[in-house]
Amino acid sequence: MDENRKDEGLKALGRKTNYRDDYAPDVLETFENKHQGNDYWVRFNCPEFTSLCPITGQPDFAEIRISYVPAKRMVESKSLKLYLFSFRNHGDFHEDCVNVIMKDLVRLMDPKYLEVRGIFTPRGGIAIWPYANYGKPGTKWEKLAEKRLMEQE
Repeated sequence: MDENRKDEGLKALGRKTNYRDDYAPDVLETFENKHQGNDYWVRFNCPEFTSLCPITGQPDFAEIRISYVPAKRMVESKSLKLYLFSFRNHGDFHEDCVNVIMKDLVRLMDPKYLEVRGIFTPRGGIAIWPYANYGKPGTKWEKLAEKRLMEQE
């Protein structure tokens, strides 16, 4: 690991990867946002998300898109990858996965704004694309969250 980053306390970055086989929000890690005075977007596209149908146990496949405007903390990308991989043997409906991911990331980072979209591949002829978002209460970001939610198709 880069000597300049050792004091950030990151555990996953630069180490051998240990993949969890259960839902594992505890693997998520953050680091300090060095540009707290700026409002800017961070976007992740995770095209290989899998989870299990809680009824049939069949695998569900999706692209998960996460966008956020950071405040003081930011999610470390390798820990996010390990967290998303932890859904592979986890049984939840599509809508639940998207909402759980959103709530876990809000708890982790306390961002100004965050949104999660799941683009699940069709099963039984129907594709489901759930969307969940969050805007920090009492701020312009809360208004943006309401506006973006109402714009969803």
